[in-house]
Amino acid sequence: MTGYLDAGVLELAPDRRASMHLVVLERTRVADGVVLLRLAHPDGLPLPAWQPGAHLEFVLPSGLIRHYSLCGDPRDPLSYTVAVLRVADGDGGSREIHDTDLEDLLLEVRGPRNNFALEAATEYLFIAGGIGITPISAMVRELAGSGLPWRLIYGGRSRSSMAFLRELGELGSGAVQIIPQDEQGLPDLAGELGAAAAGTAVYACGPPAMLEVVTELCARRPADLTLRLERFTADPSAAVTGGAAFEVELRRTGIVLPVPADRSLLDVVRDVIRTQPYSCAEGICGTCETDVLDGEPEHHDDVLSDEERASNKTMMLCVSRSKSARLVLDL
Repeated sequence: MTGYLDAGVLELAPDRRASMHLVVLERTRVADGVVLLRLAHPDGLPLPAWQPGAHLEFVLPSGLIRHYSLCGDPRDPLSYTVAVLRVADGDGGSREIHDTDLEDLLLEVRGPRNNFALEAATEYLFIAGGIGITPISAMVRELAGSGLPWRLIYGGRSRSSMAFLRELGELGSGAVQIIPQDEQGLPDLAGELGAAAAGTAVYACGPPAMLEVVTELCARRPADLTLRLERFTADPSAAVTGGAAFEVELRRTGIVLPVPADRSLLDVVRDVIRTQPYSCAEGICGTCETDVLDGEPEHHDDVLSDEERASNKTMMLCVSRSKSARLVLDL
């Protein structure tokens, strides 16, 4: 069985709920439907350091909360850069970024957070689909001068829709394979993963269908690969409802509520605390994280580390439930 680490979207640092206000310096179109935002501290102060794979959480002017991968240069202490794909049939966050005049506007930003970190390996294979190139672009630039062997398989609908082609092309011939679907069809993932050397770390980010194929192909290998995924949508196995009913005590509010099997804990909490923040409702962003004072959570998120889950001190309300009859939250 392949060594499998599903990174989800974010690693939340101990100060994950802290926020700052950054000014949007510029918005630049870098591909069809993709814009680049560059942000900085309004007083020109250095920003918190980050490593490839990290995310920022944005509170947009509308109040929507969205998460975007950092794709600039980690050695630049004065600005952050993210790329945003316009999703026409989405719920409005990307359209707001594309259609609103954000330049010179202050945005509330949380992070950086990293649950897709580049870990030590003897060799690397990166697989990116569409906007999934954003976290991986920073990774391959980091490795380009390291002397370590790496390859990037980057697929997209067409060259015009694929961001960072020029920058990636400057990293050296042979390491980067660009595969526009309208020219070459889909990448040969079976061939690429089948040929990967033992000890290779596989990093994949892109559409759910692509990640499912990568996961299945890696599972056919012996235990000689490590797979890391970053998802833009939740793992289908994440459970929101089902299982036993339980009670939740909101300690600061002084209320005890029943959580039936057919309702999520987040929905029950928001019945009485309408301002309880949330974003994805799929266990991949970390916005609804809440401290646990007593009881044993049943975790179904893609955010917390194994150590954080074992501590039972925090949980994501949107997809997690309770193994104990009563759960006491710091709300």
